[in-house]
Amino acid sequence: MAVTPTFEIDRSSPTPLYFQLAKAIEDAITDGTLPAGSRLANEILLAENHGLSRPTVRRAVQELVDKGLLVRKRGVGTQVIQPHVRRSVELTSLYDDLARGGEAPTTEILSLERLPAPADIAEELDLAVGAEVVALRRLRRTRGEPLAMLTNYLPGRFEPTLEDLTERGLYQYLRTQGVHLRVAHQRIGARLARADEARLLEEPPRSALLTMERTAFDDQGAAVEHGRHVYRASRYDFETTLVGR
Repeated sequence: MAVTPTFEIDRSSPTPLYFQLAKAIEDAITDGTLPAGSRLANEILLAENHGLSRPTVRRAVQELVDKGLLVRKRGVGTQVIQPHVRRSVELTSLYDDLARGGEAPTTEILSLERLPAPADIAEELDLAVGAEVVALRRLRRTRGEPLAMLTNYLPGRFEPTLEDLTERGLYQYLRTQGVHLRVAHQRIGARLARADEARLLEEPPRSALLTMERTAFDDQGAAVEHGRHVYRASRYDFETTLVGR
């Protein structure tokens, strides 16, 4: 059933009417008044309810389609979709970024073990091959929906517990251990999901995933963490600012 919400439109405001309507609908999506999966009333009803022209309503709806908050489906109408998580490319953890954005992230620990470092991990962490490392795999959710699978390796001197990793982010844990993160080398890419990844992330087989590899260093220049993460491309994107020289 289509939802026909009523929004406040201030005709005396210099803010364009389409922008006011788009902002009101976006706020309703954000606060859960219009949950993911709900159908928005058609443009004719929205125009009649708010005393707006159909082109004004159409432009407001298109703004939200372009922002990834609404999708038009033939035979279904205009539907609310789960909003993308936009993350700036900075030396922060996904958990911290989500918590700052009010997303209430949750973490499921898929594995936590100590093992001899394979050659590629030893190189990233500047360890001898076979040195002990902590390997952990986590499934990060936001708003109850899976968002990312996170695989991380730490030098063996760290001893995170399940409680540490469930109740806070990895970088929060490192800070409690006296680590001052200073710089990281990071690569962002894309690939198709493997079967286990698609299942855990609740995506169709061979869906597109964003990938990120990062090695973080402390203020002494020592490598303290190497991560290999995959994110649902349908729910997540990286954001950066470019400055001309």
